[in-house]
Amino acid sequence: MLQVIGAGFPRTGTTSMKAALERLGFGPCYHMFEILTQPEHVDRWLPTASGGPVDWNEVFAGYRSSQDWPASHFWRQQAEAFPEAKIVLTVRDPHRWYLSMQKLLASGPAMRQPADDRPPAATALLDAFGRLAPVLDLIGNETFETGWEYGQGVPEEKVALAAFERHVAEVKESAPADRLLVFDVREGWEPLCRFLGVDVPDEPFPHLNEAETMQRMLSRMMTEGVVESPFDTRG
Repeated sequence: MLQVIGAGFPRTGTTSMKAALERLGFGPCYHMFEILTQPEHVDRWLPTASGGPVDWNEVFAGYRSSQDWPASHFWRQQAEAFPEAKIVLTVRDPHRWYLSMQKLLASGPAMRQPADDRPPAATALLDAFGRLAPVLDLIGNETFETGWEYGQGVPEEKVALAAFERHVAEVKESAPADRLLVFDVREGWEPLCRFLGVDVPDEPFPHLNEAETMQRMLSRMMTEGVVESPFDTRG
């Protein structure tokens, strides 16, 4: 059962938040990395694109918190399904967010190398993301309102920034104030721990570069067939 719901966009510190929440005892935390390392998780998300009922307990079976897409796009549904869960909206400077999204999507060409040159693990992951495309299309269309489809790059900056600011405003207006924390990971442990009612750890807040972490992971997968957890490098 989820205790913490992530409502922030990708590239707003969600990788650092995953590491932080797990350090605070709210793990495992569901993140896009769960799909990257366990492609069979695609099946958990396919019902979200069909318009039918979704069993959120089944989607998040085994997890206590969530971050990043696809999870954060459905934060409202999670808030209803888990009424005791706290909601954390991660934010950052919108222009820096846009540059980070561009950097992340620069990994795209590496994922389009010929099938004969791919290790089996890479082929399995690309097949999984092909099946996840309806979910990603739904998220992109509802987020950017431009007919965005899986495989396209981030929209032009004006469109993307408008989507970012619209999302932040909608979460602030819609989420119950007593359940919501608007959080920049640069603030560190104190506001997060105070909100969650836990002690501040005697160690630095984890700051993981999401775009570089993802690029490194995808590069190893495409060249060596190694699918590794990015949290092995936590520090």
